[in-house]
Amino acid sequence: MSIVIDVAALLWLLARQVRTRQLKESYKVPVILGIVGLFEFGAFVLGGGQQLASFLKGHRSFATIPDGRMIIAAAAGSLILAAATGALRAPTVRLWRQDGQVWRKGTWLTVILWIVSIGAHLGYDAFIAHGTGKADIGDATMLLFFAVSLTVQRWMLIARSRRIPHG
Repeated sequence: MSIVIDVAALLWLLARQVRTRQLKESYKVPVILGIVGLFEFGAFVLGGGQQLASFLKGHRSFATIPDGRMIIAAAAGSLILAAATGALRAPTVRLWRQDGQVWRKGTWLTVILWIVSIGAHLGYDAFIAHGTGKADIGDATMLLFFAVSLTVQRWMLIARSRRIPHG
C-alpha cells in the first residue's frame, strides 16, 4: 500500500512543481508528508502497524529490532541526500515578482532532478540495505525523503525570493 501512496505523492508533487504558483512560506505539505512518512517508516522498522502501536505505547523497545542501527543510519543518510537534492533542484525553479507577490514555476530540469533524486534515494537505500533483509527501506522512507527535499528546496526559494527587487 505504501508504494501506491508514494507514487501518488510523487505525481502530485511533480504536477505542483511545474504549475505557476505564488511562493508562500507555508510548510503544510512537507509536514503532512513527514507525519505520514514517519508512520510508514515506523511500521516498516517495527514490522507492521500493530507493532508500531505497541512501540508507541511503550510495550516494545527499539533495541529489540533486528538491524535497527543499520536502518536508522540508512534513513539518516537518505535524509541527508534528500536535503542535498532539494538544494540542487532549487536553482532550477524560476522566480519572479508580479503585483507585489513572488511567483514560482519549476522547469523541465526541475522535474528531471526530482526523478534523478528519487533514483539516487532508492539506489542509496538498496546499496546500504543490501544483505540485511530490509530491501524495502527505500519505499518505507520515500515520504520522509519527499518532506525533507521539499523543505530544503522551499527554504532556498524563499531565500532567493528576498533578493528579488520590489517594484
